[in-house]
Amino acid sequence: MRIWTLHPKYLDPQGLVALWRETLLAQKVLRGETKGYRHHPQLHRFQAHPDLIGCIALYLRGIADEADRRGYQFDKTKIDPSRLQCQLDESLGQLMYEWAHLGGKLMHRNPVWRTRWEGVTSPDPHPLFRIVPGEVRSWEIRPE
Repeated sequence: MRIWTLHPKYLDPQGLVALWRETLLAQKVLRGETKGYRHHPQLHRFQAHPDLIGCIALYLRGIADEADRRGYQFDKTKIDPSRLQCQLDESLGQLMYEWAHLGGKLMHRNPVWRTRWEGVTSPDPHPLFRIVPGEVRSWEIRPE
């Protein structure tokens, strides 16, 4: 499961669909509707917010907005109807780590899509996140 800090516009079609599916799963996890994934590190930042369901719903709406811009038909009725206006802090180090990680994935999976973003040195975050100074988060699982 990868819940990107990055704006979903950077994801190739395969990545955007995967993000949608994984975040719908995360929503189920946060609602207590699954047995697994309850302690997944990607969910820590949502679990720290008093209205974690509202935050994950807002995150899903950001993905759905990007899907709409691309002409995709994501089923928005699957998003919890919460109407919270929240913003989560995320570190610049985490954002930049994910930017490099996505670049590596796209180099192998969709190099043509990757070329769209070659000149970007300061990527936009998903609208849910406010970027603050800091390092890569301790919950991030990094390869050795």
